[in-house]
Amino acid sequence: MRNTIFEEDRLLAKAVGTPSENKPRFDWAEALGDNRFEIPKVRITDGAGDRDFHIAEVAEVIGETLTNLMISREENEIYTPKNRELVVESARIVADRLIERMAEEDEGGAPRLSFDELHRLIEKALVENDAYDVAKSLVISRSSEGNGKLHRPDEMEGDTAQIRLIRRSGQVVPWNSSKIEVAVRKAFLSLKSDSEPAVDLARQVTRKALSTGQAFINIEDVQDLVQEELMSKRHFKVAESYILYRARRRIERETGASGEEVKQDSMIVVKKKDGSTYFWDGIDLKKRISFGTIGLDLCMTSEQIEESLRRSVFSEISEEDLRKTIILNAKTLIERDGDFAKFAARILLTYVYEEVLGWDIANNSIEELKTFHSNGLKQYLKHGVQIKRLDSKLLKLDVGKLAEALDPSADLDFDYLGIQTLFDRYLVVDKTSDSPKRIETPQLFWMRVAMGVFAHEENPEDRIIALYNLYKSRRFCSSTPTLFNSGTPHSQLSSCYLYKVDDTIESIMYRGIAENAFLSKWAGGLGGSWTSVRGTGSYIAGTNGESQGVIPFLKMHNDQLCAVNQGGKRKGSGCAYLESWHCDILEFLELRKNTGDDRRRTHDMNTANWIPDLFMKRMEARQDWTLFRSNEVPELHDLYGRAFEDKYVEYEAKAEKGEVWGHTMPALDLWKQMLKLLFETGHPWITFKDTCNVRSPQDHTGVIHSSNLCTEITLNTGADETAVCNLGSVVLDSHLKNDGSLDHDKLRETVRIAVRALDNVIDVNFYPTDAAKTSNMRHRPVGLGVMGLQNSLFAKNISFSSQEAVEFNDEFMEAICYYAYEASSDLASERGTYSTFRGSKWDRGILPQDSLELLEKERGSAVEVPKESKMDWSIVRDKIAKHGMRNSNVIAIAPTATISNIMGSSPCIEPTYKNLFVKSNLSGDFMVLNRFLVNDLKKEGLWDKEMSDQLKYFDGELSDISNIPDWIKTKYLTAFDVSYEFVIAAAARRQKWIDQSQSVNLFLGEPDLKALSHMYRAAWRQGLKTTYYLRTLGASNIEKATVDLKKEKPLADISDEPSAKKEYSDAEKKACSIEAMMNGEECEACQ
Repeated sequence: MRNTIFEEDRLLAKAVGTPSENKPRFDWAEALGDNRFEIPKVRITDGAGDRDFHIAEVAEVIGETLTNLMISREENEIYTPKNRELVVESARIVADRLIERMAEEDEGGAPRLSFDELHRLIEKALVENDAYDVAKSLVISRSSEGNGKLHRPDEMEGDTAQIRLIRRSGQVVPWNSSKIEVAVRKAFLSLKSDSEPAVDLARQVTRKALSTGQAFINIEDVQDLVQEELMSKRHFKVAESYILYRARRRIERETGASGEEVKQDSMIVVKKKDGSTYFWDGIDLKKRISFGTIGLDLCMTSEQIEESLRRSVFSEISEEDLRKTIILNAKTLIERDGDFAKFAARILLTYVYEEVLGWDIANNSIEELKTFHSNGLKQYLKHGVQIKRLDSKLLKLDVGKLAEALDPSADLDFDYLGIQTLFDRYLVVDKTSDSPKRIETPQLFWMRVAMGVFAHEENPEDRIIALYNLYKSRRFCSSTPTLFNSGTPHSQLSSCYLYKVDDTIESIMYRGIAENAFLSKWAGGLGGSWTSVRGTGSYIAGTNGESQGVIPFLKMHNDQLCAVNQGGKRKGSGCAYLESWHCDILEFLELRKNTGDDRRRTHDMNTANWIPDLFMKRMEARQDWTLFRSNEVPELHDLYGRAFEDKYVEYEAKAEKGEVWGHTMPALDLWKQMLKLLFETGHPWITFKDTCNVRSPQDHTGVIHSSNLCTEITLNTGADETAVCNLGSVVLDSHLKNDGSLDHDKLRETVRIAVRALDNVIDVNFYPTDAAKTSNMRHRPVGLGVMGLQNSLFAKNISFSSQEAVEFNDEFMEAICYYAYEASSDLASERGTYSTFRGSKWDRGILPQDSLELLEKERGSAVEVPKESKMDWSIVRDKIAKHGMRNSNVIAIAPTATISNIMGSSPCIEPTYKNLFVKSNLSGDFMVLNRFLVNDLKKEGLWDKEMSDQLKYFDGELSDISNIPDWIKTKYLTAFDVSYEFVIAAAARRQKWIDQSQSVNLFLGEPDLKALSHMYRAAWRQGLKTTYYLRTLGASNIEKATVDLKKEKPLADISDEPSAKKEYSDAEKKACSIEAMMNGEECEACQ
């Protein structure tokens, strides 16, 4: 009987799928003619509205269902008296049920039914007539018509959008609970039982699937849930039938798939490490391709992809070279289609799984990855502890519970740049043997990081899983030092350090050189003030000599950064700040020049101007500016605002009298020199001293003497304090609803978990110096940032160069800051405030947005930014007033260059660089193709190889491609086409809410000193605290060797003549380009 059920269903499905013109037709409604029973009028509701539906159509539905059943059984006699009687009696029952329903309705009239409700009535009528086989035929017919979708409202429809189903073919499809219902109905009807329990069972299975928290779930796991639910509801016979049915289907699939044909000419000899050889048949490659294409819409068939991946594979190739060749070939496909970035990532992932887990794609299924991960977690932890790469405390956790939370299906969302970056530099490697081997997969990596952050809490497993879920679902990412070192014996998790060098040889050598070497060793980016060091020509009382100034010491610091790299994984990075009145400022501006005395150049160190408001005022008023020797004006560096102005004017008077040394020059000339060198070398950056200090929450305990390496951190520094900040970033594009609006509930949950994690870093952190530990434990600052702004604007169909984008910046930044300040206050309620909370702006009831008014008073002029808010801040104010704050500072937007690659998001707050470009970092060169653009071009029917070639030819710019619609060109304006006014306006809106600062890169497409001046003056007037790199368009093009320019059929907008290489002016060649800057292309010290 069991085989009969399977065969009947297969034949029945085949009959249902036969086109109607190939099946006999009968007038089943005619059978009702001689029968007299009351027939109500019925209104059917469908997608087009209500319409009349006569009971005769019920007879037709039953008759057609019966016909399919007879055809599947190869019955020639279909329109028999017996069958007509079944149709009539079933139609009568349906009519009776409709009359009963009409009588129950208060208003009377024709009952309104959906198609699904009507067919359920028909199914019940057939069951009453003991026609279970016909009822099953009806269910199969309905599922075939709607592609498995029963059109019934689903109260969980919104929730099920979060989960997707992986079919056995590897195709990823939306969750459809109706499929479950159909399968279970068939199982009940096959055993001649009422199928109504299938409705509730499908809902329960859906709830259980959602409760796993996985973004993807395999069809086999769903069927396991169905079996469990059948058993729990005591439908034992149905469960048995369902299990046996699955087993028969499995046997059929295995039989059909066995003996996969291998072409003899595709088999090559592969050489192992030990010198032995074997024939490689490519079966594993086919399976890698199958895994790689799950849920992707690619422009090539599997056969075409396999042919591409086999390129350059030769006989007697080594196993390692075969792997590298396949990965490289997959990587080269990225420019063909946006989804190939994910495909290439998955090809690499299969090799990672094999190296780390022992999983073998040729012998193990994709479904087994979950088991391999769960079983491998404890083994990985033990081995990591044994080789001294992991902290032994991790083994004390409930590893079994954590293992159950691992979700390898989340790896499907990686793109190639992300997984290659993880593979090369983040996954822990066992180097104790002759052949170094990675011991982490991406999911084991995320779990290790989360464990290291939360392991010290009481009953930490739920907290660990919550943070792990943020990582794996790409909602939040900690900074690079945390990813490197969390869960290891040396958990240096902080991102950046700020220091101040005083005017003594001891401070210079210890704080400026030795301590910085320790900080750099453990992966910290450095930013520090050197303003207090006396300038050239200053008197040295101890030796009765003259100082050589600050420049030689900065050269020593530069060399120290080269000598001590960050954690052995990337070169040291630092930035020196000098205030604009220091007498060595003119030499300082030239530190990055390639000409001049190389002993007074710092080619490997970044530099930044620390500019007081008084300088900007005098520059705009075309007034003079005086330079001083810092040892003669010791108070100036610690003063800001009006207090600085008063003391500065007082020293100018002394200089005029000869009481102190001073050199006067037009402020505009110094400003021009700043911009000239910034334009030529990319340095020094422009940062604003008074804005940072006046708006600082910690103005009661010290002074901000500089920002950090990436200009987003603004913390106090002093003789006994090296400021420390721990960073992490929210992935903004993962917090948008389908309509593009902010998902506030999801955002709040993410921010609360993230702030707690960042606060924990302070306690578990390894501090290389006492000054760093003192500062961090005293003030507990953290820096929660954001990435994915550009991706979010793409998703919202908004151009970066628009007022809508500016308003969105205001909206999302307010929300993130609101939830972050609330989270810190709630932590203070639980754990206590930071030690210097009393007297802070927080304690005085002054929130960051309130401090704009203070800045306006100090400047004596308005800050050009709207002050309005959208959220009810009284709630946060009340919490802070009651509980205080756990952290002195909470928000800072760091560059996120590397972690945005891992997350598959756009870097922090920047517009897209180009729509197609080659990105270079420590992991190599990567082609980056804008997948959002590709998707829009596909919707317009414009994406093909010709379009790909044009995009490559024009370096990712759309303006010269005539057949691209204007709305797409506007939406995908690149960084150098977005007006700086919009970049600065958006930054000003964000800065309004932020208690620290942000890494704001500025872009200038055409070299123009006047435009440069206007840009930085606008930044100052609108209240920006700092700016970061100046990006100008560099003299580099995408390699066009693979562009197919056919002379017999030229591409639109491309000449038949060979293209001349684009020429650049001398100014453009000198300008700071993304490719040319050693640290600027991708600052990884922070993130």
